[in-house]
This record gives sequence, structure tokens and C-alpha cells, in this order.
Amino acid sequence: MSDLDVLIVGGGPVGLTLAIELGQQGIRCELVERRTEPGNLPKMERCNPRTMEYFHRMGIADRVRAAGLPSDVPMDVFICADSLTRPPLVHHRYPSVSELKAIGQLVNDGSMPLEPPQLISQYTLEPLLRQVAETTPGVTVQFGCELTDFTQDDDGVTAQLRAADGQDRTVRARYLVGCDGASSTVRRKLGIELHGDSHLTMRQAFFHCPDLFARIPIGKGNHYHFADEASSFLIVQDDTRHFSLHAVGADSDEAMPRLFESLAGMPVLYKTLHVGQWTQHLMLAERYRDGRVFLAGDAAHLVIPTGGLGMNTGAGDAVDLAWKLAGTLHGWGGAQLLESYGVERRPIGARNIAASRKAAEGRRRWRALWRPDMTSDTPEGKRVRAELTRLADREQRLSNDLLGIELGYRYVDSPLIMDENEPGPDRDSYAYTPTTWPGARLPHVWMDDWTAVQDHLGRCFTLLHSPGAAEHAEGLARAFARLGAPFTTFELRSAAAETVYEGYRLILVRPDLHIIWRGRGQLPDPDALAALATGQVATRTAPAGPKAQAAR
Repeated sequence: MSDLDVLIVGGGPVGLTLAIELGQQGIRCELVERRTEPGNLPKMERCNPRTMEYFHRMGIADRVRAAGLPSDVPMDVFICADSLTRPPLVHHRYPSVSELKAIGQLVNDGSMPLEPPQLISQYTLEPLLRQVAETTPGVTVQFGCELTDFTQDDDGVTAQLRAADGQDRTVRARYLVGCDGASSTVRRKLGIELHGDSHLTMRQAFFHCPDLFARIPIGKGNHYHFADEASSFLIVQDDTRHFSLHAVGADSDEAMPRLFESLAGMPVLYKTLHVGQWTQHLMLAERYRDGRVFLAGDAAHLVIPTGGLGMNTGAGDAVDLAWKLAGTLHGWGGAQLLESYGVERRPIGARNIAASRKAAEGRRRWRALWRPDMTSDTPEGKRVRAELTRLADREQRLSNDLLGIELGYRYVDSPLIMDENEPGPDRDSYAYTPTTWPGARLPHVWMDDWTAVQDHLGRCFTLLHSPGAAEHAEGLARAFARLGAPFTTFELRSAAAETVYEGYRLILVRPDLHIIWRGRGQLPDPDALAALATGQVATRTAPAGPKAQAAR
């Protein structure tokens, strides 16, 4: 029997991200995955800006970009009538990574993330994350190893594992995290139910077609939707030589290659690599924790691909849980630290499921206008085409214009966040507005030397302060030291920060760069604030010291 801090079950992107995060924070963990090798199907194909910011802090963003869609390829979305060779009905332009980075260097108003999104297929991302995890100190990765059972007690979890060769072993860990997907063994053994609904059943086919992308006459992009009887859409994978085709109306597996040929609209040489059926689900676990066992990723929430929020929501789970497990295992985290995981992340899971449902409903609305004579030059064909185009131009944006959903979420009702006793800005807006409201992600700004504020902040508690306000940090530093929690300060030498950070001279952020508290003048009671931040107390409003009023 071996002793671990954390046993992670599931070797997809979420489990691997969690393993890397834990290892980088000095936590011994083992990841087990029953597959012998990473998957070879696309599944997810986009890391959103928030996930890329996580990878940036992990030091692997450049590796992810090098493996993904070339930086000069635009991420446009097209809606076509019946093939790639006819003028599109709708063309939504989305800049390439290179263009977004160039824009980001010129903008310093907090409206843009530090990292643009990155298109990368899951079959590319998984092996990359596995390589990173395997070389991270303190992390053990075991593919071809299945969790068969586990029990827990007050001190830890005892897990039974079975290797691909049939050998059984027992592992003892302080905590267990189930990142083992929609059919999660961990969730099932805990008796935790998923609640929600199932949506369309569709066929997916995966093709290798080396020259199609270069020959598409209507323009280069990522998604090509078709207003056709099959409700089909084509996704360009990260190397631009592989394509996944999804269709609701295809009546057989054999129909998918024929549909691919028809949508291409030109002779192409290709190889069919996979055809299968799958059902879309929008479901949420009734809870994310049972004692020393946690759920993350698809084990906790099922989000359909529309909007690209599934894996990215799971990456947020992994980052949130990692620093809280690390704080608990390092001895400075109070009981509320791990308890806050479900309080914070489950509402985000529900929120993102709702956004994905809204996007899917919008897509179904414009698709419902399709008629067999839509491509004809008759008055009726022109009328239907125009009506569908108008609706699709609006509704399709619900799938792609999601920066507020990706960056603008806030942790509300968290025991680790200071309550300001007001509603705060709209946390469900699709448009992103930077804010320092407690619970929000710290907005990205450039310092006066054009370094990013995030690059100056480690995995510790940090008090950001404007020049001349450093004296307020001394009492807080002593308070965190008494708890044994890591703490530092950072002076905001940035002309933009005064505006972006809404005039707040003091901002306390946690290891995941979400804001705990903000103030314009003095700190509240330092010991109470440190206790709140580390989960030592169960109240969201720190007891007011004599200077608390001035902090508002």
C-alpha cells in the first residue's frame, strides 16, 4: 500500500490539468486512467481565453499553441446553404491568434484577456498534458489502470486499482478526485445523481482530408454550418487536415462519407477514420463533494459542445480545487476552504450549462427555417433564404460571442469572499466588462513596463496596492503568517490600473487570482480578513475593525 496526498481518477484534460496544478504546488498525487493511451477523437477543440490563462500560469501556453491551430489561421464561422463552394449565407469573422495578440498589445483597458483562445483538438491536447504531468515533480501518471472500488474514513481514502494485466493493488490517499467523465465510476459509487436533460442524438464522423482546407473557396475558418436537411456542421481540426462532421439527420453510418463529399462540393481524396452516434446531455451533479472525495469535469457536469464550455468549465474546476487541496494539505486551510469548492464551482457549472442550452436553442431556431426549396431562385426560395440568414446572423452569435461567460463569472455566496451586500454587476452577461467586484477574476492589465500583472503574481495570497499604499500590508502579512499561509504584496505601477481597477487602491487576490476583497483606504481587521480568505471562518463578512468603514 502506498501513501499519496491525492488520487486522481481520469486522464482526460481535466484530470491531467489537476495533476499538473497539484504537482506545481508541491502536492504528491497519482493519476490513474483505465485507457491504455489517450483518445484519438476530437471531442473538444477549443481552449477558451480563461483556460489559456491557466496554461499561461502553468508555463505551458506556448506549448499548447505550438501544437494547435497555426497562429495565422482565422477562427471564422460560416453558415452555408449546401456546400463549401457556394457563397455563404452568414460569415462571422473571428481573428487569428496572431491578430488577437497584436490587438492585445495595444489595448490596456482590461477588456481583453492576457491570452487569446486556442483551437486544439482533444487528441492533440491530451498527450501534451500527459507529457507535462509525467515530468512534473510529485506526479505519477498510470494509464491502463482502473479504479474498481474505494472506501473513505476520517483520515483518507482507500482505493482498489486494477492494471491492464489484471494485477490489483491498494492505494491510500488523503483525498480522491473523480475526473472520470460522464459515466464516472467515482460518482456512481458515491450515489450522486446527475440532473438535467438529454438533447439531440447525432452522428459524428472523423475524416482525414489533407487538401480540402487549402481549397475552400469561401474563406478560411473553423466552423462551417450548413442549412440543410441533415442539420450538419463541419469542424476543422487543429492541423487543418482532419475534419469532424456532425449531422442530426443522417440516417446511417454509411451516409456520413457521402454527406462529407456533398458538403465539400468538389472532388476530394479522404479517409474515414471513425463514424459513430452520440447523444447530447445537459446535466449537473447534485453535489460536487462527499467527504474526502470530489468530482470535477464531466463527472460533475455535462455540457454539450455548443459554445465550447465543457472542457473549459472542467479546467476551472481543476484550478479551483487544486489550490484548495494544496492549502489544506500544507496545513493552513480551514474547514471552509474545501467546502467552498462546490459552493463556488457548482453554480458555474449550472451557469455554463444554461449558456450552452441557450446557444443550442438559438441554433435550432435558425435551422428550423430550412426548406427543401431554400436554394432555388424562386421568390419563395429567396424569401426563406433571407429569413434564415437574418435569424442565423443573430442566433449563431450565442455560440461564439461568449467572452463574458468565459471571463466574467464571479463566485457568489462563497465563504472565502468578502460580501459587499449589494448585487454587483451582471455575472451572466455575454459581453465582458472588467470588474474588481469580490469573487471576480482579476482583470488583465499591462504594467507601465508592459509586463502583465498576472506574471507578477504567484500561487499565494497577494495584496495589490497602488504606489504609496504599502503600509497597509504589514498587519495583513502578520495575520497570514500566523496562519502559515503564503502571502506577498505587489505594487501596481500602471497608469491603466487606476481606471481598470475602479479606483480601488487595495485588492486582495487568492492563488487563483480571484478577488477576495477590495478597498479604497484602510484594511478591515487583518486577522479576520486572513481567516476569511483561508477558510478558517464560516462567515462572508469579516468582523469590522475600527478602520472597516474607511475600507469601503
